[in-house]
Amino acid sequence: MSVVVDIALLAFLAVTAFAVMKQRNLFAVAMLSGIYSLLCAALYTMLDAVDVAFTEAAVGAGISTVLVLGTLALVGHKAKKPARPRLLPLFVVLITGGVMVYGTLDMPPFGNADNPAHQHVAPRYIEKSEEETDVPNIVTSVLASYRGYDTMGETNVIFTALVGVLLLIATGEQSRRIWSADERNGGVFEESSEPVEDGHG
Repeated sequence: MSVVVDIALLAFLAVTAFAVMKQRNLFAVAMLSGIYSLLCAALYTMLDAVDVAFTEAAVGAGISTVLVLGTLALVGHKAKKPARPRLLPLFVVLITGGVMVYGTLDMPPFGNADNPAHQHVAPRYIEKSEEETDVPNIVTSVLASYRGYDTMGETNVIFTALVGVLLLIATGEQSRRIWSADERNGGVFEESSEPVEDGHG
C-alpha cells in the first residue's frame, strides 16, 4: 500500500512541477510551489523522515511562500513571456538530471539492514541515545544533541536568509505616507503612491 502512495505522490509532484513551468501568473506559481513543498513533506513522511518533512513543510511551504508573496506585492505578479524558446536551459537541466539519476544507480537497496549507514553510528544511537541525552526520541536526540551545533548552524543560515530577503524587500519602491495637517491634531493620514528611492523618505 505504501508503494502505491509513494507512486501517487511522485505523480502529483511531476504534475505540479509541469504546472509551475507552464504558469505565467507568479501568484499561481507561488501557490503551486507551496503545494509542491507539502507534497514533498508527505513523501518524506512516507519514507519515515519525519524531521525532514517538518523542515520542508515549515520552510518550503511556510516561510518561503510568505517571502515570495511579500515580494510579489512589490514587483507584481505577471511574468514576461520569452521572445523565443530557451533550449539551452532545457538542455542543461536534462543533462544534470541524467547525471544525478546515473549517480543513484550504485546506491544500496533502500531499507536493507546491511547498508553501510546502518553499520556505524546508528547502532550506538539506538542503544545509547536515551542514556546519554535523556531524550526518548532518537531522531530528536540526534538533531538536538549529537549534531546540535550543526542544527543550530542550519537554523542560523535560514534566519540569515530570511533577514537578507526582508532587507532586499525593504529597499525597494514603497508607498510614502504623507501625514496631513489633520494628523497633528489627531486626524487620519493619507496614502501617496509616489515612489521612494530609498527606505528613509
